[in-house]
Amino acid sequence: MTTCVEVCVDSSESLRQALLGGANRIELCASLHLGGLTPSDGFMQQAVRISTVPVYAMIRPRQGDFLYSDDDIEVMLSDIHGAKQRGLAGIVVGSLTPEGFVNEAILRQLVRAADGMGVTFHRAIDQSRNPMEALEIIASIGCERVLTSGCAESALEGATVIKDMVNTFGSHLNIMAGGGVTAENVRGIIAASGVSEVHLSGKTTRPSGMTYTTADASMGAVDVNDYSIAVTCAKKVKAVVSACNK
Repeated sequence: MTTCVEVCVDSSESLRQALLGGANRIELCASLHLGGLTPSDGFMQQAVRISTVPVYAMIRPRQGDFLYSDDDIEVMLSDIHGAKQRGLAGIVVGSLTPEGFVNEAILRQLVRAADGMGVTFHRAIDQSRNPMEALEIIASIGCERVLTSGCAESALEGATVIKDMVNTFGSHLNIMAGGGVTAENVRGIIAASGVSEVHLSGKTTRPSGMTYTTADASMGAVDVNDYSIAVTCAKKVKAVVSACNK
């Protein structure tokens, strides 16, 4: 069985590296260090032009939880419209109630706005109160896929829960394992969970090309090195693809 390898990227450089490594699908984001936010319109346009595989846009207007206000929803609906206009294959969404259940009303709005695009429900499910009940709702509303770590810190740790998801809902939803996926553990994750799709960033860092640097003015948090650039590594992606298809 062929395994689909999805790679999440947040820059043009990472996009090209993911494609070079053999990614089967791209999740387009901004700010992966925050768990992934909605990519810019310019990045969406460029990704459609560059990518040779389907591109899904993360639709997440801010960092933090998945409890969204009316203003947040307005932004999300506008971003979905933009992704559709740019010709992306799909979107990645999720929304919860204060009590930790899937917010059915909001999810229906988002899926309706996608209007024929593919829809993945992201790892908000790993913060839900009852993941199996959540899957039933997600499937009934029309999502095609769920990304999950099995409610654990990593997909390997959550493989037993992911297997239960696959066994119960695999005929209605694609269950995609994500969270700490590497070439070294991906075969174990697949064997233990039964998934046919995996998700990773394949991140590494490279030094800045700046010949002049300064420590006097940081562009963000003081513990973030502005001269160390996080980027997807084509070799890491290729190694996962190779391991999956042995």
